Amino acid sequence: MISNVLNSATTLISNAQQKASTAAQTIANLPVQAQEVGGSKDVGSADLFKPVLSLKEAELETSAGAKMIKVHEKTVGSLLDVIA
Repeated sequence: MISNVLNSATTLISNAQQKASTAAQTIANLPVQAQEVGGSKDVGSADLFKPVLSLKEAELETSAGAKMIKVHEKTVGSLLDVIA
């Protein structure tokens, strides 16, 4: 059970990293706005909404995974204190 917590946490963090990478790539590939140098068309806020939301989700998921690991370490430490 203890290893399941670590596996879940690392999987959550890994998936969040992939989500953040995909969102960042989407944002980077958006065209430059027309009023900027080399721009060809306007980028609407709708184009940015989903990838920015994905970045925030990835941040929260990473934070949750880190908290899971921290609680796991604290629990294992408590168990070792009880055994010793």
